[in-house]
Amino acid sequence: MSKITVSLKGRDGTRSTYTVRVSDGSASAHEVDLDQSYYQELTNGKETPEKLIERSFVFLLTHESQDSILPKFNLEQISYYFPEYEDTIKTS
Repeated sequence: MSKITVSLKGRDGTRSTYTVRVSDGSASAHEVDLDQSYYQELTNGKETPEKLIERSFVFLLTHESQDSILPKFNLEQISYYFPEYEDTIKTS
């Protein structure tokens, strides 16, 4: 199982940027933007943004290798590549 660490890097208006580190033998670092409106849409504020991003990386790692995850992206982009992402995250 991969270890996923999420930490807030900064905020700019309604967008926050997080640093995500994934390690499972090898290590990778990612920068993830999260808009407040998208966070609310997916969670209704029932979990922290960090937890949402961690669960999103668990989702990604079940669909692609750690090395295939983009180094920088907006969380909303996941649904462009994996249409089932939002439904999965909302119900898990």
